[in-house]
Amino acid sequence: MPTALIFSSFVAANRIGGGAQQLALTALGFEAYLAPTVVLGRNPARGAAGQVVEAETFSGLIQGLEAEGLFARADLVISGYFANAAQVAVAADAIGKVRAAAPRVTVVVDPILGDHPKGLYVPPEVAQAIATLLVPQANWITPNAWELGHLAGCAIDTAADAADAVDRLGVRALVTSAPAEADEIALMLFDGPDSCLYAHPRRAQAPNGTGDLTAAVFAAGLAQGLAPREAAAAAAAAMHMVDAAAALGDLPLAQLVRALREPAPGLRLQPL
Repeated sequence: MPTALIFSSFVAANRIGGGAQQLALTALGFEAYLAPTVVLGRNPARGAAGQVVEAETFSGLIQGLEAEGLFARADLVISGYFANAAQVAVAADAIGKVRAAAPRVTVVVDPILGDHPKGLYVPPEVAQAIATLLVPQANWITPNAWELGHLAGCAIDTAADAADAVDRLGVRALVTSAPAEADEIALMLFDGPDSCLYAHPRRAQAPNGTGDLTAAVFAAGLAQGLAPREAAAAAAAAMHMVDAAAALGDLPLAQLVRALREPAPGLRLQPL
């Protein structure tokens, strides 16, 4: 059974962040372990009580993973939300150690920085640390379109803009909340000649945690040996099903995971 390590948030009452990814990856056949960066009672957008995990404590959690032999067993590492730059440095050091112990590990960096129209919702020093310490270590990144533009220093209005930004960063990417045709939302896979776009009709709202689930499903597919296009198709199907369940408010993970291997109606595939 493959092993996944997650460095991200834990939220007790809502299916978002690393906690949601841990549940999804377990359902997809992984032994999934979460080292949380923050521990919250509920979604911060709804008024969260909890605390940031201090960098020293976060380091201790990761040392526990290493001591249990999980670095050498790791098939997948996903990094997500960080509250301060010191946590990012700890995670970057851990990823280097995991690569040394398990050279074939897949590292997926979900650079959780912000979104349109709010802009950054992490401190600027966190965004800078993710850009300089984590993105260069990634096999893949999974930013939303705004985050991709922030990392590359450019606006993302078209697929060509996104392609240029990915080229600047020099890393393969699955871009969420990407521009497509009118009334559509898309995932864009940038993987050389296999680059493509998966689009489906845009809905008025989607549950929180959509990006977390998309990153987890995509990363799981890669670590389990799927071609990037196949892994992206699974992630696109998950995103489509999540949007269809928008009225539920939270991610219906059990329902979604059962359907992840089924074709999703309404998806449009376009080569890039």
